[in-house]
Amino acid sequence: MDLSRYRNIGVSAHIDSGKTTLSERILFYSGRIHSIHEVKGKDGVGATMDHMELEREKGITITSAATQVTWKDYTVNLIDTPGHVDFTVEVERSLRVLDGAILVLCSVGGVQSQSLTVDRQMKRYKVPRIAFINKMDRTGANPEKVIGMVRDKLMVNPCPLQIPMGREAAFEGVIDLVEMRAAFFDGEDGEVVRYEEIPAQYAEKAAEARLFMLETLSMFNDDVAMAILEEQPLSAEQLRPIIRDCTLSHKIVPVMMGTAYKNKGVQELLDAVTYYLPSPLDRELSAMDNDMKPPADTSALQPGWNRVPLSSDPAKPLVCMAFKTVVEQFGQLTYTRIYQGKIIKGDSYVNTRTGKRVRFGRLVRMHANSREDIESGEAGDIVALVGVDCASGDTFCAEGTNYSLESIFVPDAVIRLSIEPVKRDGADKLGKALERFRREDPTFRVLTDEETGQTLIAGMGQLHLDIYVERIKREYGVECIVGQPRVAYRETPTKKVEFNWKHKKQTGGSGQFAHIVGYLEPLPEDSVMPYEFVNDVSGGRIPKEYIAPTDKGFQRGIVKGPLCECEVVNVRMVLQDGSYHDVDSSEMAFDICGFDCMRDTLKKADIGLLEPIMKLEVEVPEEFQGSVTGQLSSKRGVINSSDTNLGTAVISAEVPLSMMFDYANELRSMTQGKGTFTMEFSRYSMLPRNLVDEVVEKRKKEKAERLAKT
Repeated sequence: MDLSRYRNIGVSAHIDSGKTTLSERILFYSGRIHSIHEVKGKDGVGATMDHMELEREKGITITSAATQVTWKDYTVNLIDTPGHVDFTVEVERSLRVLDGAILVLCSVGGVQSQSLTVDRQMKRYKVPRIAFINKMDRTGANPEKVIGMVRDKLMVNPCPLQIPMGREAAFEGVIDLVEMRAAFFDGEDGEVVRYEEIPAQYAEKAAEARLFMLETLSMFNDDVAMAILEEQPLSAEQLRPIIRDCTLSHKIVPVMMGTAYKNKGVQELLDAVTYYLPSPLDRELSAMDNDMKPPADTSALQPGWNRVPLSSDPAKPLVCMAFKTVVEQFGQLTYTRIYQGKIIKGDSYVNTRTGKRVRFGRLVRMHANSREDIESGEAGDIVALVGVDCASGDTFCAEGTNYSLESIFVPDAVIRLSIEPVKRDGADKLGKALERFRREDPTFRVLTDEETGQTLIAGMGQLHLDIYVERIKREYGVECIVGQPRVAYRETPTKKVEFNWKHKKQTGGSGQFAHIVGYLEPLPEDSVMPYEFVNDVSGGRIPKEYIAPTDKGFQRGIVKGPLCECEVVNVRMVLQDGSYHDVDSSEMAFDICGFDCMRDTLKKADIGLLEPIMKLEVEVPEEFQGSVTGQLSSKRGVINSSDTNLGTAVISAEVPLSMMFDYANELRSMTQGKGTFTMEFSRYSMLPRNLVDEVVEKRKKEKAERLAKT
């Protein structure tokens, strides 16, 4: 494998920007498939990468799909990701292991709410990207406006490498500003790329655009700045390494354009992927060495002190990451990115999380849901393992190496509902389904209500849970009764409270004694850690071995709060003093003391409720703008911005999740079915005091009804 000619890339974007359509064209032009099928095509086949029946029915991508294509003499591992924020973990874990990405933007919509989320994920994992302005054939296509939005909203430097020849229905092709030539796409499916001189009517505009491109590059490269000053020409061979360096160092985002649906501009985009996006050799990768011991003086320790660099050398010991798992009929399928070394079929490797040796009996290369067997995989490659039991984010190493790779960021679930089978004999199948989906999707949680015994499922949004309920019905044949969606509120203290708590119990024989003194105080609302413990005990007033059990008791006490039994967050417990008994004190006594103390102290801490606030973007025809913003205000929403573009209003707002159930139907009826919206979790915020009693009463009533049923 020549790794310099390898590209691991993902396609990410807002809903309906054309990711899967673009992926289909990439497969076709690279020769991986021999005919093009559309996402919502009438032939009933559907796009190759949308291989699930549900995806083809709904016309949306639910799970990310991987494939490998060859373009010219480059090998490209491609992952097509979902656009809906409910399936955001699919994008998250794909970007965690990819080297580069294509950010698809609609030529009319531009940077939309999910574009911002995807961009934030790319920045989190330091993934260089190319922006592709798609749908240039749409009415209202405006690439200049989109480039401005990229600069203003994504806070990056867009560097257009092309300009369009015509737009909307008159879109003919693109002018390549690096080579200074026009590209036309002929043939029935745009498979023949014809290069010609720039047409006379575009010559002046192309010269201005090239100068703008060079000026953008000159901010980061002295050679380009000198060439502009001395009016020296720069060839494509001189420019490409400069554009590549600026892209890899995140100084610019190259901008390409075209229309995937009308088969224009995709081959040029593939060329840009090979020219400007990184190979595995270009990424600086590191892992944590679990065997490295900290120095005696820990005060000078820097974060990442135990990080070691990884090399894409196949001769070195294996380090790879399982980034996605799919439970199938004949065992688990595990998507794996190899960072160092080589996987050989039949060899055994160590899961550093569990410490167990695992044999890799079968290796496959994925193409959507079909697969081909391979004998080995080398550093920089993405392969799948069959029949290996592990979790998403696990690191596998060769024996003698004990490294851990940074895990995948998993957002918290914000909505939950109860689920039970209609017929009792479906309980086993339902249990199997929930266990499978829990293992596959880290954002899908399965909980049990201890008092009612009800099974609860939690996820990122209503669509997220609806899809899983539908999959349970189709794939396991289990009809389910689903309860009303419930908001995942959180409780938080609002004032400082001192405590002085004794736990005393005397029975026959040795008793229990523990005594703790200190205070509880609220942490800031935007605190990273939901709970903090501070040990301020001095002089051995409480022996060291009893400190950790006290903390454990405190943590048990915040699982259910005093208001409506929600999780308690933003709590700092400071332990200052206490006492113990030589005979009667024990770890268990201090654990119980910490638990009881926490429950009692929280009741005095003037507990408030935090509610999830959603970031909402609504697109409606302009005539409905007033009624939609008015209704959002009545839902305690805060309108952040409201723009109009060619008769369409784009309203950006923040609204409490509790007010947004069934909003899809409300918006449909309000806008004659013409309105669309996207929604994602933003943050937790304090619920107004006048509404707290209402929520508490409702929860008490629900609990009483559940208990009455049982």
